[in-house]
Amino acid sequence: MKRVQFSVTYPERLIHPLHRRITEAGPVTRAELLTWSPTADATTLFWCDADADATASVVDAVDSLVASELVEGGGGTYAFLRQESYEFAPAVLDAIAAARVAFLPPVVFLDTGAVRFEAVGETGALGAFHEALADLSDATIERVREFDRAASPSRLTDRQRAALEAAVEAGYYEVPRDGTIADVAAALDCSTSTAGELVRKAEAAVIREFVAVDERE
Repeated sequence: MKRVQFSVTYPERLIHPLHRRITEAGPVTRAELLTWSPTADATTLFWCDADADATASVVDAVDSLVASELVEGGGGTYAFLRQESYEFAPAVLDAIAAARVAFLPPVVFLDTGAVRFEAVGETGALGAFHEALADLSDATIERVREFDRAASPSRLTDRQRAALEAAVEAGYYEVPRDGTIADVAAALDCSTSTAGELVRKAEAAVIREFVAVDERE
């Protein structure tokens, strides 16, 4: 299984209206489609790298919008949107529907006009999808890696998560450091060596996931 990062620049007729607004001069330079739901209406969660007012001006470009809720956070603004349709061009949706690959969030819309995303699948299926994209757009493969089901914070064991929580509460990550591994061990009622191992494994999972996300950006 391969993991491929694509960068796609669509012609004007295929650009999503929200993305078109981002490419115009303004404070929003990046939007991320974080998740979407397979419902009759289009329910999505976006994040934009600007405040709520600037994000609202981008969201307003979506004609099919039924309702929206904006919440500032993550260094920008989260936008919960409910639309009558996704407003992606039919040709783009057809290419996605026909693809024999899985897509990994987020889908990143940049002010340069590029759309960046990752897909996972067998080499032949990814190649066929790339050809379909190339028929519609300027499509580039930016990175190819083996797909690895690496540990992530969401897959920490309960014990590892408890160790991190205890470390935070003890001040282990404060600068300067206030707590020690011994404090974590006391909170977990285990030996210092066990607490140290739990913290190290949890940290390794979190850092690996952080580096993987940073590489995708």
